[in-house]
Amino acid sequence: MATEDPLVAALLREREGLVQSGLTDRVSDVDEQLKLHGYEPADEKPSAPASRSTPPKGRRARGTEST
Repeated sequence: MATEDPLVAALLREREGLVQSGLTDRVSDVDEQLKLHGYEPADEKPSAPASRSTPPKGRRARGTEST
């Protein structure tokens, strides 16, 4: 999502931080400002974070060791 307008770039960074913090009401405020500056955010489908118990792709889970 590269943009030439520094204000739009700053708003996009702020929006990403708000999404990560779960502040959806403030995300809509930033979206409104982005629209005023001629930028339409792409329809994003929030991806669920990977479970901590799921091993990373390309790696195998460590077997249980009994001593």
